[in-house]
Amino acid sequence: MANLSTTLPDERAPMSHREILQAMSGLMLAMFVAIMSSTIVSNALPRIVAELHGTQTGYTWVAASTLLTMTASTPIWGKLADLFSKKLLMQLALGIYVAASLVAGLSPSMGMLIGSRAVQGVGVGGVMAMVQIVMASIVSPRERGKYSGYIGATFALATVLGPLIGGVIVDSSVGWRGCFYVGAPIAVIAFLLLQRTLHVPTIKREVHIDYLGAFFIVAGVSVLLIWVSLAGQQFAWGSWQTGAMVVGGLVLLAIAIFVEATVAREPIIPLPLFKDRTVALSTTASIFIGFAMMGATYYTSEYFQQSRGLSPTKAGLMSIFMVGGLSFSSIVVGRMITKTGRWRKWLISGGVLVVVGLGLLGTIDGETGKLWIGLFMILLGMGLGATNQNLVLAVQNNAKQEAVGAATAVVSFFRSMGGAIGVSALGAVLNSQTTSGFLHHVDVLAAAKQLTPADQSALAKMASGGVPEVSTMPDHLRAAFESAFGAATGHLFLIAAPFALAALVCILFIKEQRLRTSLKDLSDERIDPEVAVELELGELSERVRS
Repeated sequence: MANLSTTLPDERAPMSHREILQAMSGLMLAMFVAIMSSTIVSNALPRIVAELHGTQTGYTWVAASTLLTMTASTPIWGKLADLFSKKLLMQLALGIYVAASLVAGLSPSMGMLIGSRAVQGVGVGGVMAMVQIVMASIVSPRERGKYSGYIGATFALATVLGPLIGGVIVDSSVGWRGCFYVGAPIAVIAFLLLQRTLHVPTIKREVHIDYLGAFFIVAGVSVLLIWVSLAGQQFAWGSWQTGAMVVGGLVLLAIAIFVEATVAREPIIPLPLFKDRTVALSTTASIFIGFAMMGATYYTSEYFQQSRGLSPTKAGLMSIFMVGGLSFSSIVVGRMITKTGRWRKWLISGGVLVVVGLGLLGTIDGETGKLWIGLFMILLGMGLGATNQNLVLAVQNNAKQEAVGAATAVVSFFRSMGGAIGVSALGAVLNSQTTSGFLHHVDVLAAAKQLTPADQSALAKMASGGVPEVSTMPDHLRAAFESAFGAATGHLFLIAAPFALAALVCILFIKEQRLRTSLKDLSDERIDPEVAVELELGELSERVRS
């Protein structure tokens, strides 16, 4: 019996706080570099697109390509985590990230940059999925709130330092290419830390990899995301290309569902997971939260540079408002959940703050005071800090231990998919509304015959789809462009707000389950009678105080 107990993850002795922190050191560093890989490039994009002669579509695709591959690969990483060594998979993801980052830094064209960013997304998807999966393997749901606060703080730190570091690098003699190189040594350090500190048992069993399901899932999601990013720019929403891509994507996903339900012995996305009400509602909410979060906030840095005339470094400083709110919220809420065992009220309050924050940001334009924008960003950050981690926690708490990898990846997958759709769709809206608002001003000037040769040159670049260098535009055109871009950015937040509201509705219908105090499944966990009495007394005192 002694030998048997050492092989079963549910029966091993719980790790001490020190051991968990040691194991988390490499995880948090890996997560830091994965998050920073996207935030560090945000302030550099206007400079990158200008130097590589890209377009607004290319600007969108530098981010959308990463999100697409991250989204498509997440459920595959999750399923592999239920079959193979979690540490090995994390290190593999870091290796892919490092290799793709080096290629991205050497890119001579937008095409090569976008391609390398797509490969980078595979690595980032693996890192983000594996961090949550490993956490679920070493920490019980009841204690996970406290440690999720550390993850939230790491997320916040990477988010705030990324734009700052990126801005400094872009403004220095190193140039934008340094933004891709700086993460490589950090990823190598994370790799070595994981090798030394992370020891997660692997359940030895027969392995069946669902190659067919993986192919159709990746293909279906990719086709739909490519359609969303190109429609309205490369072809009309109501064109035959739209019909072909939508029908093709849905057919591929239908085949994937058939394969997962009837053919695959070890499906990438176990469909029985969605019979659980919490899993179904949490994944649906994650789609809407991902759309609102990534779709709206991705263009905030471009707003501060293109509409408010800030340098990349100063635009990065403005992100402190949102990240400060996110960091504070994730740490405080995580500790309160661990203390009380209750998570639903924090999830609801976070959803409300996301809706309010997006609604207030929907009022901004090219002249809104920066302090007001900062306050609105704090509210949005606090809401995101209370929702993102807790949606994952709710699903992990309900999932069986042998399926926790797939369950975690499902939530991450749908959140990433929502984010990829948001970045692509709202990028098209931003481009369209900025152009129409700017050209309206140009028509007025043309009617008055006030256009100069310099004006004609700037307009020719915009007509070709290029991203203009605002600082080089004539003063009157620059003012018109900044005003149009600011108003269009406000519209993005307004479009995102209803999606956040839909997420809140889903959250309201999630039923709260007590958090497990061990790594056993919820249905199998045995609670000591004294502990049960203590929990009931704690719940009673909470009700009296409220």
